Amino acid sequence: MTRRSGAATKAGILEAARARFAEDGYERATIRAVAADAGIDPAMVMRYFGSKERLFAAACEVDLGLPDLRGAPRDEVAAALVRHFLSHWEPGESLPVLLRAGVTNAQAEERLREVFAAQVMPAVAALTPDPRRAGLISAQLLGMALCRYILKFPPLTTMTREEIVAAIAPAVHRFLDLDNEEKT
Repeated sequence: MTRRSGAATKAGILEAARARFAEDGYERATIRAVAADAGIDPAMVMRYFGSKERLFAAACEVDLGLPDLRGAPRDEVAAALVRHFLSHWEPGESLPVLLRAGVTNAQAEERLREVFAAQVMPAVAALTPDPRRAGLISAQLLGMALCRYILKFPPLTTMTREEIVAAIAPAVHRFLDLDNEEKT
């Protein structure tokens, strides 16, 4: 049996937890299942995280790293936002965990609101003064993510990332109202 360092063990637990919470949601996921997925004893999960709640909180850390698009060509801003957002839905990322759990778990729901307020709102505010637009953009992107990555609707799961960007970017562009901003 190969021994892992403490950092590697913790990273393995978080990877397993993200996958388990994304698949099962908060309520159905168990410490035992996470430990089994990580190939360790459940006591190790408790040693590193102390509780299911703390494990969930650690698994749900999200840094969208939204790019500053103020200097980007106006006709490329929406596609860049959609493309960047899609990159955060790969296996092992925290967004699928938050989205699945956010509709049934108060802790996940609050964490989604925090990510929106601290990361999405400021990024969109840098592009347009109307805060409602960030909500509309989030609704568009999260709705697509729910259908593609959580509910796995076949038409969306078979589309390439660039097909999704091409389909959704015009709506995001409209929500940013980039073409009409200078007219107001």
